[in-house]
Amino acid sequence: MHGGAGRLNYRDAVTSHPVDVTDIDPAEADRLVAAGALLLDVREDDEWTAGHAPEAVHLPMGQVVDRMGELPTDRTIVCMCRAGGRSQSVAVHLAGSGYDVRNAAGGMQAWAAHGLPVVDAGGAPGRVV
Repeated sequence: MHGGAGRLNYRDAVTSHPVDVTDIDPAEADRLVAAGALLLDVREDDEWTAGHAPEAVHLPMGQVVDRMGELPTDRTIVCMCRAGGRSQSVAVHLAGSGYDVRNAAGGMQAWAAHGLPVVDAGGAPGRVV
């Protein structure tokens, strides 16, 4: 169910309340991060190690529920995965818990295709797997 351009209305599985999550493109994600948003990469360890956005914080999807208290409540969180599906699920959960959150549509694939930096675990140029 669409709630407007870029906004999708979901039901959060935890709260069963409608939750609005805005899907944003890589340029908007980069702009928000530059303005102080947290870029949260929810991919698995091997995906992160191969390549991630330099500004990102890594928190695998399976650990989000247990570690939600580590996330800031005073700034926007931009969720990122490989293609946008896992991050969308995490974004819906976080939004249902009161976080100001956006989903990076297209994930790291779109980020890299847009020419934004990707680094590996050692800081060298990385790749999206």
